[in-house]
Amino acid sequence: MIHQTRTPASPDHRLYTLAGMVLRLPKRTVQVCLLMVLLILSAAGIALLLGDYRLSIGEAVAALFGMGNDPLASYFVQQQRAPRIVAAVLVGAALGASGALFQSLSANPLGSPDVIGFTVGAATGALLQIIIFGGGPLAIAVGALAGGFLTACIVYALAWRGGLNGIRLVLVGIGVASVLQGLNSLLVVRASLEAAQTATQWQAGSFNAMTWSTAGVALICVAVLLPIALTLSRPLNVMLSGDDLATALGVKVERRRSQIVMVGVALVSLAVAVAGPIAFVALAAPQLARRLTRHGGVGVGAAALMGGLLVLVSDILAQRLFAPTQLPVGVITGSLGGIYLIWLLAREWRKGF
Repeated sequence: MIHQTRTPASPDHRLYTLAGMVLRLPKRTVQVCLLMVLLILSAAGIALLLGDYRLSIGEAVAALFGMGNDPLASYFVQQQRAPRIVAAVLVGAALGASGALFQSLSANPLGSPDVIGFTVGAATGALLQIIIFGGGPLAIAVGALAGGFLTACIVYALAWRGGLNGIRLVLVGIGVASVLQGLNSLLVVRASLEAAQTATQWQAGSFNAMTWSTAGVALICVAVLLPIALTLSRPLNVMLSGDDLATALGVKVERRRSQIVMVGVALVSLAVAVAGPIAFVALAAPQLARRLTRHGGVGVGAAALMGGLLVLVSDILAQRLFAPTQLPVGVITGSLGGIYLIWLLAREWRKGF
């Protein structure tokens, strides 16, 4: 049960009690999050209806809950569209939450996993499993996780100079990502034709052929990792004021920083393992969420919802934009994210001069 009260000293904030925890959240943040939930549900409803096998609202609802008389409708809704929708929202939420953690940790809007190389590193680990070692989804997930963590260790080791500087982290990350991108291309070029085709399709990021088994694993992982990320956002908010002040307030900075990196890398590695490297969602989702909520904190929850919405809408566009041809969702997010990145770089350049 969630209870809310208004704090007398701050009428724009509310206290929410959830499972014994007291959360103090801005009223606008709660309203924006509720709006994004409604938009996600609306987009999910649209995704259930659209496709080569068109359905009415009544037919889709009946098929979803197993009450329909059309076995073909039940198959498309329950086995094709529903797991794809669930996976898209979960992958987007993982990317959005990971982006919020790393952007706040680096104190830089460009410090997202895609820019600083963690997404590419996870992709490298997964490609090694696909092309060289072989194995099923579990092996690919392990490879993505190992690649993401190894890349994070390399980037942080190279960027650390008595402390973590956001600009240095981004520059080192871009360099490491470029090297790994070249390695990924080399792996694909040297692979067999069948393995190269599989790897190329996977690298574009796609929810095609999504199954409930994969979506279920993603659901379990997100259900474990996202609450941890939300818990870590509280000390991370204190760390935004500086390591010295955070230490004075009782935050064990280095331990918390390591925990944040581990959870953030696990989230992005999960997303890569499920759907491949989907570009720019981790970069754009936290920034868009902050602009809507007008809240300067970490904002893991809002970023996760924004990420889920972005990936779900992008997947709908990927399916229907050039129907019956289905584009990889990474093509849509990459195109939109590239425009956003140009705008963000121009904005940062204007602020710097």
